[in-house]
Amino acid sequence: MKNAEQVTFGGGNIDRAAQLRDDPQALAEQWQTGQVLVMWRGKPLCQLAAAGDVPGALAWLPATHPVVKGQETEAVFLGRCAKGVARFAIDISTWEPEAQDTDSVGGFVDLSEQRHPELPQDSGFAELRRIMAHLNRAEAEFAATARAIFGWHETHRFCARCGEKSNMAQAGWQRICPSCGGAHFPRTDPVVIMLITHGESVLVGRSPGWPEGMYSLLAGFVEPGETLEAAVRREVEEETGVKVGAVSYLSSQPWPFPMSLMFGCAGEALGRDIKIDPNEIEDALWVSRQDMMTVFAGDHPTIRQPRKGAIAHFLLQNWLADTLD
Repeated sequence: MKNAEQVTFGGGNIDRAAQLRDDPQALAEQWQTGQVLVMWRGKPLCQLAAAGDVPGALAWLPATHPVVKGQETEAVFLGRCAKGVARFAIDISTWEPEAQDTDSVGGFVDLSEQRHPELPQDSGFAELRRIMAHLNRAEAEFAATARAIFGWHETHRFCARCGEKSNMAQAGWQRICPSCGGAHFPRTDPVVIMLITHGESVLVGRSPGWPEGMYSLLAGFVEPGETLEAAVRREVEEETGVKVGAVSYLSSQPWPFPMSLMFGCAGEALGRDIKIDPNEIEDALWVSRQDMMTVFAGDHPTIRQPRKGAIAHFLLQNWLADTLD
């Protein structure tokens, strides 16, 4: 696709400056003049908007701020912004908000905002899924990187070779085991998400527990030893019984929930008969191009609008606009 990198979390073109990750002295200098993004349980600190509006900008702190001061050894180096300023992220998930809504944190829908008493009054922690489509490309890429890397650290604190607790290294981009010397690097799980069409209709499905009326493109993890094309055909047939012929690649999206890379693919269905596997999905159906236009307009009686920012929305939008090439 010519506009492939216009997908959310893609095309930010941030300078990751990987050469600085193993240079403690250079990083210390960058920290002094850098900016820091505070993360709490996967939620980035944002500049809060007016009541009812969605935050549209991250809240960056100077390294001298009391909440982050002296924490450079625990910080992840994200890279440098377009102005050349170094940007870091720290995680304060151990903080417990008092008398604030935390029931929806970690849920599929989280509209809550948490305010830290020592952080700027106009800032708060907001769920990245909620704000992702409102951030500019670079800010979205920084936020996605921070969320994914801290998600990896949270689940990989112990050495996979010997079981001993490992230590963060290379400014957050590696973990080293002090016992056996094993080096561990951030992982990314490959996932295919597919725009399966038959004539002028597209195949969509829904998982149990999704909000009422929510449908999306089918998706699934790529298995070891499997090509993207094979994964597309296998996942579609497993979930819906639909066989797929020709498969082509369209676009990719880093998806930090928790740490996946979504490979958007197009596939041509060989038939329309659906037989869902209830262990995989709750429902699947064919939607005509005209009906999908009604869905995007928010006027469909039973199917709700796709979530903006997700690659499913991006692929469907380009399919409707005939801009997949």
